[in-house]
Amino acid sequence: MNKDQQVGKAVGKLRNFIIEPFVPHDQDAEAYVCIYSHRHGDTLLFTHEGGVDIGDVDAKALKLELGIDERPTEAQIKDTLLVHLKESRKEKAAVFIMALYNLYVDLYFTYLEINPLVITDEDIYILDLAAKLDATAEFLCKAKWGDIDYPPPFGRDALPEEAFIADLDSKSGASLKLTILNEKGRIWTMVAGGGASVIYSDTICELGGASELANYGEYSGAPSEQQTYEYAKTILTLMTKEKHPDGKILIVGGGIANFTNVAATFKGIVRALQEYQTKLIEGKISIYVRRAGPNYQEGLRVMREVGKTLGIPVYVFGNETHMTAIVSMALGKRPIPKEPTAESHTANFLLPGGQNTAQSPRPQRKSESSGPTVTIAAKDTKQLFHKNTKAIIWGMQTRAVQGMLDFDFVCSRTEPSVAAMVYPFTGDHKQKFYWGHKEILVPVYKSMADAMKKHPETDVLINFASLRSAYDSTIETLGFPQIRTIAIIAEGIPENMTRILIKKATELGVSIIGPATVGGIKPGCFKIGNTGGMMDNILHSKLYRPGSVAYVSRSGGMSNELNNLISHNTDGVYEGVAIGGDRYPGTTFMDHLLRYHDNPEVKMLVLLGEVGGVEEYEVVEALKTKRIVKPIVAWCIGTCAGMFSSEVQFGHAGACANAERETAVSKNKALSQAGAHVPSSFDELGEVVKKVYQKLLQEGVIVPKEEVPPPTVPMDFSWARELGLIRKPASFMTSISDERGQELLYAGMPISAVLEQGLGIGGTLSLLWFQRRLPPYATTFLEMCLMVTADHGPAVSGAHNTIVCTRAGKDLVSSLVSGLLTIGDRFGGALDGAARQFSEAFDKGLLPMEFVNDMRKKGQLIMGIGHRVKSLNNPDKRVEIIKNFVKKDFPTTPLLDYALEVEKITTSKKPNLILNVDGVIGVAFVDLLRNSGSFTREEAEEYINIGTINGLFVLGRSMGFIGHYLDQKRLKQGLYRHPWDDISYVMPEHYSS
Repeated sequence: MNKDQQVGKAVGKLRNFIIEPFVPHDQDAEAYVCIYSHRHGDTLLFTHEGGVDIGDVDAKALKLELGIDERPTEAQIKDTLLVHLKESRKEKAAVFIMALYNLYVDLYFTYLEINPLVITDEDIYILDLAAKLDATAEFLCKAKWGDIDYPPPFGRDALPEEAFIADLDSKSGASLKLTILNEKGRIWTMVAGGGASVIYSDTICELGGASELANYGEYSGAPSEQQTYEYAKTILTLMTKEKHPDGKILIVGGGIANFTNVAATFKGIVRALQEYQTKLIEGKISIYVRRAGPNYQEGLRVMREVGKTLGIPVYVFGNETHMTAIVSMALGKRPIPKEPTAESHTANFLLPGGQNTAQSPRPQRKSESSGPTVTIAAKDTKQLFHKNTKAIIWGMQTRAVQGMLDFDFVCSRTEPSVAAMVYPFTGDHKQKFYWGHKEILVPVYKSMADAMKKHPETDVLINFASLRSAYDSTIETLGFPQIRTIAIIAEGIPENMTRILIKKATELGVSIIGPATVGGIKPGCFKIGNTGGMMDNILHSKLYRPGSVAYVSRSGGMSNELNNLISHNTDGVYEGVAIGGDRYPGTTFMDHLLRYHDNPEVKMLVLLGEVGGVEEYEVVEALKTKRIVKPIVAWCIGTCAGMFSSEVQFGHAGACANAERETAVSKNKALSQAGAHVPSSFDELGEVVKKVYQKLLQEGVIVPKEEVPPPTVPMDFSWARELGLIRKPASFMTSISDERGQELLYAGMPISAVLEQGLGIGGTLSLLWFQRRLPPYATTFLEMCLMVTADHGPAVSGAHNTIVCTRAGKDLVSSLVSGLLTIGDRFGGALDGAARQFSEAFDKGLLPMEFVNDMRKKGQLIMGIGHRVKSLNNPDKRVEIIKNFVKKDFPTTPLLDYALEVEKITTSKKPNLILNVDGVIGVAFVDLLRNSGSFTREEAEEYINIGTINGLFVLGRSMGFIGHYLDQKRLKQGLYRHPWDDISYVMPEHYSS
């Protein structure tokens, strides 16, 4: 116990033990039962001989195959599985197995094995059980499952940093994964994309870095700047814990993003790098960066700029460099180029003259007799998309729709490919989009039935519904015969649900692309959602016209990398589909490869498979039987899995080998032996593609022709501004708050700091009104002002109006505004006037008596002097409290002292001409502005003149008005009608007769 134990390659400590009561039984009572799921259904295995010496289960066990949504009967179980069991135990065992299977399905298990299962004449006992749950079904089964902790695999302890990233991932719509393989490792990765993360790990291992690889992880799905900052900070914390004599390497890699804003994510990484600058220097860290996608130019610029200031080597590359080339550079296997090749394009349009830099040849295809002889099988290998394909979009995905329309335009389509959108959460309306330079309207329907009825020409549905609603919306879609292809974008749909969708779609002859995919693209014709990325990548990879190479991949992110790789090494892509990273994709590699193969326009195939599943073996069989005779380049990612001492779940749900046959190494070997062109690593994939293409070129299967430049697509204003290509005067200016980042800022101060430092209402006002932090006595004064001005009873005009309006049945805002509109010179507005009058007199050097006499001569009242009720003999407590506080805590109070001298003169004439609340607040506020040291004299005068002091009364009295509103509602007061006897009716005399 608690000592290192070796199980296979893994070494770890056994810390958890299950202690069960001993069940005495005979050996012949031990049995074995297993249930596991696969694409087409579930398999039940049973043998009447169980225990540790069971041997080869597959050879011994009896099998019962069940289709999707099929439940076994007792008779089936008895007749198929329990043939060799004692008759006296069959009934009990059949009931148990049937109940076990129902539990298996209802609780979304994917694997369940009991060995041994003890079956006696009296009862059944489970002595040992191993099972796997479909974690994506948690939103369905949380109540049934309870709280479940998924432990790390044997040989690897769970680290708090992994738990932190898992928690960050659970709270984000993006994907954030981190697995620590070797804390003391020299090579660390920070890779964008599930597929790309596997490929980088593969390449590191293939180049001899397996023992030094410290982590596996990925970030994808458009994480925010703050999320990537937290992710990067976590990795840097781990990376800089210990030094390595040779220094350490950080690979910041990724493919060509489809929709992630590369600049935003890189800014988060840059923040973390700057924060850890000292530790990075001490640890002799070298950083290698390769990324592309939306706004990647700005992202690379930011990374290059920070590289100049960090004091460590930082090498930055874009899509001009092969994706994994930075690994070879980092490990010293290839030289580091000095300057990357300049691109002829930016954000989402071609720069002038950019078309002339195109180098890849445009093909002229010969007749099919020039190519290999192809035998067409009976299987339907229809083409999914064409030049006039029309689609309906489920979900308010305006960015994806605009991207599709821009693609349509650059492909010279005559009409947009998006016919309509469906969004159940709004009423029917029209959404504005761009078609080239023009604006067009696309209808949005609340009901899918309405959309289908009004757009019968559509045969594709692109489903952007969330993982919780994607199943229901797809089932609804399958009810409309016009739809022949459905793309499901969501990741994390429970496997049982996906299998049901596959079954129904197959029965109806509908092709499903996904789930967990970006979609697919047919250059010159149609693209699904965000496939192909922004316009810069579409132009760069020449996706606006068809080439001769068709590919199929699991990874959506890697599909863009394939677009780039194929366009650089051949005449371009004819069609490409990412079938999705889940364990059960709606369509398989073979479904698409056969479509491509039977299309005379396609001359060459590319397959990018991965570890997990067995779909690649269908391709192997097709090659062996000559069903596929066109040249195919194939590579399965995940070759690094066998080099890890413990199990690693890669970025895709399906990327986990459950048997030797499912490993990437076994698949690559089988594909190579069957006749596919298989490189030695992903690093060499482009070279193999180029070699096969050049052979076809030499054989005359493909004859180059002149490239035709595409139409220019206008750049979106938002992207142009983000890239700094244009400038436009803002409609508004603000300097007090900013909500654009991860955290709300008050005058530059994060809201978390406002709360954590206990600034309170006064401190918050100081930030929002004065754009600075005032000293504590000043913020306390502000709060006192709000408290003393909050209310003055129901009889004053503002409160009266609020009450009358409330009793008329009006809402809170209307009632509050009704009261606020009474504030002016006669009610509540004297604060500004008092401050202005007293400060002007003081600044002119007038003696208090001179000021009083001057105001009398002008016939003007002195603002802030006088009260209807209070007097020298009945002082206003509010005034006394504020006056005493100001005298005690303010540095100096010249204007308050001046006002008190004026009060002595006015009260000598009449005792109620006292300095009132408005007056004391007004003059004290001026003393604060002028003498606190926080403002210049000019700033102080400006705040007085723009009504700041009066704002205190408005804000404070709003609290009282709201109180009166709530009070009247609580008391259920009816409509107010003023009594007649309180009104003096005075009619004109000449009408009295």
